[in-house]
Amino acid sequence: MREKKVENVEETAMRLLTERGVTLKDIAELVYFLQVPYHPDLELSVCLHNVERVVAKREVQNAILTGIQLDMLAEKKLLEGPLQEILERDESLYGIDEVIALSIVNIYGSIGFTNYGFIDKQKPGILEKLNDKSSGKVHTFLDDIVGAIAAAASSRLAHRAANAE
Repeated sequence: MREKKVENVEETAMRLLTERGVTLKDIAELVYFLQVPYHPDLELSVCLHNVERVVAKREVQNAILTGIQLDMLAEKKLLEGPLQEILERDESLYGIDEVIALSIVNIYGSIGFTNYGFIDKQKPGILEKLNDKSSGKVHTFLDDIVGAIAAAASSRLAHRAANAE
């Protein structure tokens, strides 16, 4: 009997992001949005590198796996109520989606909280698309996870720039 090949955590997290319509370049554009006011010569490739470093962390991959799979279960209506309805509506008082996001934000220190709060309110780029409820997709967790990855990558970039000075 042949054993089924098990995908590793990072491969699965990347596959799920892609399947849900999010690329690392999309997230890098959010990092650029957050950091270009402070680093006018910033290049998107630097933002992308920082996103890649954040996504390479196991705790980030675990958050991606958990959040996306909960979104997918809600889309398929496989959760019991009232959780099913809460996730479908992305109810503002739910907050567990932000708790998972904060586990990512925290990786590079307190500046990540500020970055996350700002980008979560502004909803630029891919975040606007993920928050569009008319698509029929549930992205209750994914939008916060993407914003958190961008915030963490922005924090990483800011720390590195400060050290270089």
